Amino acid sequence: MTVPLPVLGPAGPPTGPAGPVGPGATGRPRRRFGATLTARAVLVSCAVALISVLVTALVALPVAAARAEQQARQALAAQATLAAQSLRPRVDRGRTADEERIIRQLRAENIDAYLIRAGRPDRTGLPDEVVARVSGGRNFSGRARVGGTPAFVEGRFLPGGNGVVLARRIGTGLWRQVAGSLWLPLLAGLAAGVVAGALLARRLAGPIRNAATAAARLRAGDRDVRLAVEPPEEAADLAYALNDLAAALATSEGRQREFLLSVSHELRTPLTAIRGYAEALADGVVGPEGSQRAGQTMLAQAEHLDRLVSDLLALARLEAADFPVEPTTVDLGRLVADAANAWSARCATVGVVLRTEIPAEPVPAYTDAGRIRQVVDGLLENALRVVPPGAPVVLAVRPAPGAGGVIEVRDGGPGFTEDDLAVAFERGALHQRYQGVRKVGSGLGLALAAGLVRRLGGGITADHAPEGGARFSVRLPPRP
Repeated sequence: MTVPLPVLGPAGPPTGPAGPVGPGATGRPRRRFGATLTARAVLVSCAVALISVLVTALVALPVAAARAEQQARQALAAQATLAAQSLRPRVDRGRTADEERIIRQLRAENIDAYLIRAGRPDRTGLPDEVVARVSGGRNFSGRARVGGTPAFVEGRFLPGGNGVVLARRIGTGLWRQVAGSLWLPLLAGLAAGVVAGALLARRLAGPIRNAATAAARLRAGDRDVRLAVEPPEEAADLAYALNDLAAALATSEGRQREFLLSVSHELRTPLTAIRGYAEALADGVVGPEGSQRAGQTMLAQAEHLDRLVSDLLALARLEAADFPVEPTTVDLGRLVADAANAWSARCATVGVVLRTEIPAEPVPAYTDAGRIRQVVDGLLENALRVVPPGAPVVLAVRPAPGAGGVIEVRDGGPGFTEDDLAVAFERGALHQRYQGVRKVGSGLGLALAAGLVRRLGGGITADHAPEGGARFSVRLPPRP
């Protein structure tokens, strides 16, 4: 049964069989502000939002100011045209009450009004070129310095060298007005960026926090922990990886327990026999005529214990950096022939037919001859344990495709099922399956053979032999 991983709140760190698994249990330093992914994501999003706001302001302010300036000029031009139409019948009469009223209204809008009569302005401040242009019968529209200050100027000519000129100073609140209209949208954009960053950070950090909690529970020994697989794709990949890790750990620990149980049984059986005969000898139960048999039994069981301990030590040393390996160029055909000569007498004793298939040409490979001979001897030992009298055992050598060579050990025994082939080289797997069904060894031989071959840079496989039993193929590389 699997237990979906809950999302822990701020109540405290998770606990397991081994005690607390939070930061205090591992000696990690106390988190500082900005050390978590959430805090960093919020800070980054705030920085991005602030930069975006500043860039937007730098782009938007000139555009908005230009637009406001255009609108101001258009409005000033319209007012100049309207003022010229209103003052056309009155400009020759001198200063009138209507003129004063119009001029006051324009000044209330920060617009200075100048009247030109017979080519002369009613007061100073207008540039000469503006006066000359308007009094000469042409309109003026543009920028000019009025009273020493830059201004938008709109001039409209009237008959008889008369005219009306309106001026609005540049910078009299224009930029302030533009900035005042933009600050609220910019502030809203910054706030939205901060909120979006915080939400995104929580979304991104959530799967990581769940994965950290799951890893802590795995470390505490909980192998039923599972993460819910949710988007985005990276978070789903992380959940799949942790779930696969939990399943692999559970499987590995289960196999280790089975292996330890098998080894314990293997150790207990010879120890029980040795202890029984030793007690019998000590109590005088075994007479002189049975002492030799008791000694032989004790010696056989001690040898069995020695082989078992040697296999365990070899397995433990396989992954060590100082494991002794001395590869050289070896003729596999000669190596297999020597092995066949050594095993022929034992095979004949148990009634097993030993055959060899060795090519006439040498089959060179780069390997450690002693270690490969150890592998071949182990495979032959396994074969003789299960092959019935009269069935064959075959030692074969052939060149590998490309380079190197292959050694095969085939037999006519009971063979393996497809499920057996999948776990053939796992420690104690076949021993656990067939204990009490057929004669089995310690369950370490095939695992040791696979480890030795891999350490020498080769590969080993198990499948069905044409003789009806099992076939083990050891592929060895050429000189690197």
